Amino acid sequence: MLKLIIGNKAYSSWSLRGWLAARQSGLVFEEVVVPLYNDDWARRREEADLAPSSGRVPVVWNGDAVVWDSIAIITYLDTLSGGDKFWPADPAARAMAMAISAEMHAGFTALRSQHPMNVRATFPARPPSAEVAADLARITGLWAQARARFGGEGAFLFGTFGAADIMFAPVCARITSYALPVPRFATAYIDAVYAHPWMQDWIAAAQEEEWVIDRYEPAAAP
Repeated sequence: MLKLIIGNKAYSSWSLRGWLAARQSGLVFEEVVVPLYNDDWARRREEADLAPSSGRVPVVWNGDAVVWDSIAIITYLDTLSGGDKFWPADPAARAMAMAISAEMHAGFTALRSQHPMNVRATFPARPPSAEVAADLARITGLWAQARARFGGEGAFLFGTFGAADIMFAPVCARITSYALPVPRFATAYIDAVYAHPWMQDWIAAAQEEEWVIDRYEPAAAP
């Protein structure tokens, strides 16, 4: 059986991607949650059985195969599950979905650093910094292009839920928690992501977690 190692569901945006990918694959997997930054986290980072991932989360274990990094996990699980569950079948749509997923993976550092994910919290609405506003403009511009070209009658970026939506799910969480300003169409897309049953399962599980990381809580917000 596959084993998926993740961090706190309240805070770990990369873990959310890995977990959604595991659900999307349809494969049976064992879930192991390791609370971020506590003593157990430090111990596990030092354990040899997490090499070569160096203690990063999420991590997929499958026999001798160890896969970390969200894009790599999506690619690996796509192969294991038959190659038809993550990316659009249309070549042009697939190309765009892969490109925007890679851009999300590599960029938007201002949004990430200034608005850490916390699906349990609601922060007071404040005007975003110029850098975050630029990130949001680029992100929602990509969403608009994907929806206009390939969304069809579906609620997600390429019609049905897939890899691109998995990659942007933590962005939806950040926009929601911090009440960041986005166009109306983007709000409708975020609502669709939040209404997805897997996202609801993740948020419900986050509410049940006992771990608190003070620096990610509302009292620590600037």
